Amino acid sequence: MSAGGDIEALIDMMARLPGLGPRSARRAVLQMIRKKELLLTPLADLMHHVAATVRECATCGNIGAGQICDICASEKRATGEICVVEDVADLWAMERSAVFGGRYHVLGGTLSALDAVGPEELRIPKLVQRVTDERVTEVILALNATVDGQTTAHYIADQLEGRVRLTSLAQGVPIGGELDYLDDGTITAALRARKAF
Repeated sequence: MSAGGDIEALIDMMARLPGLGPRSARRAVLQMIRKKELLLTPLADLMHHVAATVRECATCGNIGAGQICDICASEKRATGEICVVEDVADLWAMERSAVFGGRYHVLGGTLSALDAVGPEELRIPKLVQRVTDERVTEVILALNATVDGQTTAHYIADQLEGRVRLTSLAQGVPIGGELDYLDDGTITAALRARKAF
């Protein structure tokens, strides 16, 4: 493959990333080539290193460099609370808020009859086992407010009923949100979850 062909292949590969279309990928590749020593070479080295060392945490499903991720390995995180999320991106979003101090459980998706995704394809049996093994007192269901997300939450609730306290994230009007811009489902959830003022 020629140098031009390699560059086009790199652009095509970059364009497959979420949030980057062909034009954005082309600009990104051009910028990396212009600053080859500062951007392209270190990025290539780092990507090679991450590809060789990254793995899924055997306990929770997060990703990291070891068999057990830093969150699961931390004694400070052993609070008896497990926050259940759909995927690693959701875990990272929760961590950015720096509000939750417990541990996580990444399902790897949601139940979906259409896509033939059942409990065994997800990490639900592992969650049930963790509740027993880790003396969990609360499971927080932080799943997306979609049909599949809510179906999954109900399934997990059925599996853990009577074994642990089950909670879910509040749903409703976001901070700084205006009612006029919200969909009907969000307004309905916010009204049902209202609290004393």
